[in-house]
Amino acid sequence: MPRYTTVDYHTAGEPFRIVTGGLTEIAGTTVAQRRVTAAASEPVDRVRQLLCHEPRGHADMYGCFLVPPDDAGADLGVLFWHRDGFSTACGHGTIALGAWAVESGRVAADPDGVTDVRIDVPSGRVTARVRCRAGAVESVTFRNVPSYVLARGLELDTDLGTVTVDMSYGGAIYASVPAAAFGLTVTPDRHHELVAAGRAVQLALAGTAAARHPGDDRLSGVYGTILYDELPATASGPRQRNVTVFADGQVDRSPCGSGTSARLALLADELAGGAVLTHDSIVGSTFLGRVVGTTEAGGRPAVHTEIDGCAYRTGEHVFTLDPRDPLPGFVLR
Repeated sequence: MPRYTTVDYHTAGEPFRIVTGGLTEIAGTTVAQRRVTAAASEPVDRVRQLLCHEPRGHADMYGCFLVPPDDAGADLGVLFWHRDGFSTACGHGTIALGAWAVESGRVAADPDGVTDVRIDVPSGRVTARVRCRAGAVESVTFRNVPSYVLARGLELDTDLGTVTVDMSYGGAIYASVPAAAFGLTVTPDRHHELVAAGRAVQLALAGTAAARHPGDDRLSGVYGTILYDELPATASGPRQRNVTVFADGQVDRSPCGSGTSARLALLADELAGGAVLTHDSIVGSTFLGRVVGTTEAGGRPAVHTEIDGCAYRTGEHVFTLDPRDPLPGFVLR
């Protein structure tokens, strides 16, 4: 009977299941190659489904497989997964991994300082800067791959009407559109309508030039739709509330880490001079995002971003599959 061990966290309300044992080796010399292998491997994908789908998970579950990093410059390699497959980036997961790496002793940490946990993900190398006090994790800062604008003011015909979207990259490709464009606000009572709007945007963009990564086709495809509300600014800078609808209608409970980077790329001019984006989620949790430098990526102007959040352990598990079980995994929604 197979046994899979996990440590579960949540980051700002969004679940993250770290698989620590039971998985066979996934072939590849880089994390990006291992993502391709995992997606094409029935045995590996069967484990993803087992741990992500009901009855062990749910329609909005998220997690990762630990794999070797690309080289000795990183502490971890990670394949992120969700209900429908393997993603290229995950900011809330990176924050959780930083907390786990320090709390588990996987990475030796300064008990009263900041420790960098370097992580290779399919989109590149990211860093979780883990801040501790008296040996306890206080917060984690996610330093992402370079983020940049792909297109602004793209008029898009969807099943729910014509809207104007902005496209940007923060480790994955996101479409941003004000929730008001669909007559909505980002509140839990509009949850189902927000999911429908997010799906409509992704469907309209599927297979278009706007959904293609400019340098690596493995990163192509609109990962999520960010529907946002403008809120009164704080003393530190702008404030927005968002919900990110990704995969096939999956809802991010957190403000979305890589999505926040994508938003920071679009707001870079507004954030010049050290302003901070207060980024709220549909459940009321918050990330703080900053542009901390400029660079180029594939010949495009890009920004370095940092996002502050924290993650908390929710449990440790040993999952099994009884060979007599007729329901190894399913998704009702």
